[in-house]
Amino acid sequence: MTSRMTDQEFRTFVEQYEKLVFTICYQLVKDYQEAQNLTQETFLSAYRHIDTYQGDNYKPWVARIATNKAKDFLKSAYRKHVLLEYEDLPIEPQEHAPTPEESYVSQETRQALEQVIRSLPEPYNQPAVLYFLEEKSVQDIAQQLDRPVKTIQTQIYRARDKLKKYIKEEM
Repeated sequence: MTSRMTDQEFRTFVEQYEKLVFTICYQLVKDYQEAQNLTQETFLSAYRHIDTYQGDNYKPWVARIATNKAKDFLKSAYRKHVLLEYEDLPIEPQEHAPTPEESYVSQETRQALEQVIRSLPEPYNQPAVLYFLEEKSVQDIAQQLDRPVKTIQTQIYRARDKLKKYIKEEM
């Protein structure tokens, strides 16, 4: 396994996206410890596959990995819950509520990003909303918008580039 990043670059990558990944995982699984575990799994997966990523903006990519890890966990947890319920074993969920500050920052960031995505000009607006906000696949978007897959891929790539520029300007 070869990575395009040095160890220092990867440490910087982790520091940059650690809060985002944890927030995504926590919001989906609602369990502090599991969110920490899923955050580690996300970065492990990112490290293993960094050489296959073909974009310049890692944020949506690592967010998608985190989302998929959390969804996989939930599927697995649901199955375990159903099996345990069937066997009449009690399950006590662990809860860690985010601080009001964490909730506010997370909600504010999500709303700002959603607003920027929704304000993209056409032809990038619809594909970006469907891809980044509704998490639809490129194939589904192409079918829904009646456009070729390659066109949708290009529009998403360009939308991602516009978002990246906007975020850099704001920061």
